[in-house]
Amino acid sequence: MAARTPPLTVEELRVLTDEGEIDTVVLAFTDMQGRLQGKRFDAGYFLEDVLEHGTEGCNYLLAVDVDLNTVDGYAMSSWESGYGDFAMHADPATLRRVPWQPGTAMVIADLAWHDGTPVTASPRQVLRRQLDRLAERGWSALAGTELEFMVFQDTYEQAWTAGYRELTPANQYNVDYSVLGTARVEPLLRAIRQGMTGAGMRVESAKGECNLGQHEIVFRYDDALTTCDQHSVYKTGAKEIAAQHGRALTFMAKYDEREGNSCHIHLSLRDERGRPVLADETAADGMSQTMRHFLAGQLAALPDLTLLYAPNINSYKRFQPGSFAPTAVAWGPDNRTCAMRVVGHGAGHRLENRLPGGDVNPYLAVAGMIAAGLHGVDQRLELPPACTGNAYTSDAEQVPATLRDAADRWAASAVAREAFGDDVVEHYRTMARVEQDAYDAAVTDWERFRSFERM
Repeated sequence: MAARTPPLTVEELRVLTDEGEIDTVVLAFTDMQGRLQGKRFDAGYFLEDVLEHGTEGCNYLLAVDVDLNTVDGYAMSSWESGYGDFAMHADPATLRRVPWQPGTAMVIADLAWHDGTPVTASPRQVLRRQLDRLAERGWSALAGTELEFMVFQDTYEQAWTAGYRELTPANQYNVDYSVLGTARVEPLLRAIRQGMTGAGMRVESAKGECNLGQHEIVFRYDDALTTCDQHSVYKTGAKEIAAQHGRALTFMAKYDEREGNSCHIHLSLRDERGRPVLADETAADGMSQTMRHFLAGQLAALPDLTLLYAPNINSYKRFQPGSFAPTAVAWGPDNRTCAMRVVGHGAGHRLENRLPGGDVNPYLAVAGMIAAGLHGVDQRLELPPACTGNAYTSDAEQVPATLRDAADRWAASAVAREAFGDDVVEHYRTMARVEQDAYDAAVTDWERFRSFERM
């Protein structure tokens, strides 16, 4: 993979620090749940010490639940092993300004053990391993993520106090593609777009979506690692900017019974000379033979790797017929009812994975797509016929319907264990088990409303 040009160079950071324009550097990594975790450093100290030597963080950050509770079952971190540290090493290629926070820059960290070996279960390392597998073939991946969110008039504190019930959406009706509807929240959308531009991202557009107060901001595709880094920064930054505007927004996969928040992931490959690997303009369907195998691999491995695309209990609430979220393991050219959609023309011919929701961890999802595609290429899998009609009513295999089903498929998958290794498979199996156990033990509002008086 070609060297990346950082949005902010180390030399520029030194000058800005000397001039007093930057005084804080955030060093962060993306955890299992897709959240940025890390530390804020004095900019001078970061440049003098942390940039070269790194810093430490408790390894429980990759072995906790959503509430940061310690849980049993993780091999890499436990009470028995003393909950020690791992090292956080800044990747200078990710250094950027954080315009929505005064005097602040940010850099993404890679995680390593004290002997220098990478923390294989860290999401960024999971993706790096699959990118290395592509590089062995002389290929690199380009990716783009389309992340939807819902905006509410309430603050995050008000939403918490209300138990996230009876919140006021920023739009009271479907504003899909509505210019008037997006204008209602344009001050917030514009602040997010400008903030991300100032952080070195290339914003393409913003549009309304179907659910009440639902919107989407899209960024230009990039190499897969850069896209996933930017996705994580954007997701955190959008929440911070919303809070500054007295609003709350959510990326959760399914907030209510209407349309959920999706995160469609686009993927294509290039060879060492920058030529498209998946496209063949001489073919009637525009697909190279490699693309046919690569796409066949997506379908063959999708049930086994669904955990990487839908990592939470709530993720599976999206998969409803007629919801624009897929239920069938099927592909089709420009067919939004399928899990895998083929789009684009010429060199831009690519795959769109429509399974992930807004809660997805982008590193894990893109890693899953690469692993599935390479499985198809290595096994020379034949692509089944395209679905040209309504995949919701087809006889295609169904996407796993629950986190429990997906975790069982993941744990038993030879494809997953070969691509990611037993340690990664067991690590994310444990994450799913912890989430499932917590859900199974919870008493919900739904149960109280149905049972309190009438049962």
